Amino acid sequence: MKKNLLTLIALFVVFAAFSQQMATGYVYDDANRNGRKDRREAGIANVGISNGSDVVQTDAKGYYSIPVSDGNTIFVIKPSGYKTPVDEDFIPQFYYHHKPEGSPLSFTYGGVPPTGRLPKSVDFPLYKYDEPDTFTTIIFGDPQPYTMDDIDYFTQKIVHDVKKTDNTLFGISLGDIVGDNLSLHPVYKERMRHLQLPWYNVMGNHDMNYDAESDILSDETFEMNFGSANYAFNYGNAHFIILDNILYPNPRGGRGYWGGYRDDQLQFLENNLKLVPKDKLVVLSQHIQMKDNSGGSYRLEDRQKVFDLLKDFENVLIMSAHTHYQDQIEYTEVHGWKGDKPLHEYNVGTTSGDWYSGKLDERGLPDATMRDGTPQGYAFLNINGNKYDVDYQVAGREPEYKMNIFAPKVVPHNGRTSSQIVVNFFMGSPNDVVEYRIDNGEWRKMSYTQSVDPSYLSKLFEWDFTEELLPGRRPSNAVNSTHLWSGGLQLNLEPGEHTIEVRATDRFGKTHFGQKNYKILAQ
Repeated sequence: MKKNLLTLIALFVVFAAFSQQMATGYVYDDANRNGRKDRREAGIANVGISNGSDVVQTDAKGYYSIPVSDGNTIFVIKPSGYKTPVDEDFIPQFYYHHKPEGSPLSFTYGGVPPTGRLPKSVDFPLYKYDEPDTFTTIIFGDPQPYTMDDIDYFTQKIVHDVKKTDNTLFGISLGDIVGDNLSLHPVYKERMRHLQLPWYNVMGNHDMNYDAESDILSDETFEMNFGSANYAFNYGNAHFIILDNILYPNPRGGRGYWGGYRDDQLQFLENNLKLVPKDKLVVLSQHIQMKDNSGGSYRLEDRQKVFDLLKDFENVLIMSAHTHYQDQIEYTEVHGWKGDKPLHEYNVGTTSGDWYSGKLDERGLPDATMRDGTPQGYAFLNINGNKYDVDYQVAGREPEYKMNIFAPKVVPHNGRTSSQIVVNFFMGSPNDVVEYRIDNGEWRKMSYTQSVDPSYLSKLFEWDFTEELLPGRRPSNAVNSTHLWSGGLQLNLEPGEHTIEVRATDRFGKTHFGQKNYKILAQ
């Protein structure tokens, strides 16, 4: 019996040694950019390296050592002042997959091929450069093409619309890169080459391997195409964190998903944040917004753990997508947030809009306005030191187009009407100030309201009242918008055309303007 027990212990030790090893290597300044550490190329000290849960730092020579188990991805946390190499699709090459046997062969969509034995040295090249503290990054919510037609819509209406500057350093897509058809991942990457920018990608619930029996295997195809689903990097005085916040299969049972994190992800977040100075801007990007709702779609104890890990940082921004509308969310003490000021989550409008629905324009591209009245588009995250502001760009429109004004075309002179001016300020939130005036009159505050956008309803009515089939697909039914304001019309002005002016001051102190005309007709 004792001999058998010793044999079992020995086998366990051998198995443990096989399944977990020590990965070693260097992070170095690849001066000649050949992807190999040459003898004279210096290592880079104090750079973070992670295996997905632990985080270590390189020593004075750029050397690191970290435990690695089968299935782990080892990745470097890019420091400020360095570039990460990118592949032909501009996907940053900051990772090494350790999957000796590869991803499960039974999966519908392919994963990481077998990587074999762990290399003697897993090295990460970086390129030193003069990185600015003031820069812009482009934010895409849910490209989510289901078909090649959708890919073409996305390419023509979004990718080719982007106007970047020398100050635009990189981009982030906030999940649902595709719509369940994971064979479109490579096509998406090929189309994104047009932007010629390093592009970081978040995993969405429509990017998962539905064949997976456990959450840790649900990202195999995503990992093959984009690298790790959980990682971090620095630019200027900002620290960016990417997390996969979809638990699949649903831990509560069934084949659905739930918003939340595995323990190893929370360990990575905790260990990573220990190395981030408290005065840095922290930007957490994930797919599902953390706002609680009646559906109970987010595991609130996980949200609380994230809040507790972030509470001591001076400036924090959370970015998400998933909903296919736009929302500025604030978390305070009543939500479990314990920071010195409210925590801002920007739930970004989507590049697919309302799933590429709506009327087709003269180019054959769908209107795709979202259910809250936000037009299809993308965002800019502008960073200055450890401060930020965000801006929303409507696809195909001038940069100044920040609101839609709904008002009747004609009203009776000195008559009565229940019509109102309704302003959809796309980036708005309840604490913003929206004012209007008519014909250079006195500015008056508008009333904030949460309701359905009447402009969006008019789009639905066009589909419902038509007597002939329209090309394209009817938009989704409307939802209450979180960025609407209303005000009354003036009917006692002289008959003729009059001008409504609107100004909106956002949470960052920036003022935006809109204008619309209406007519007063004598009865």
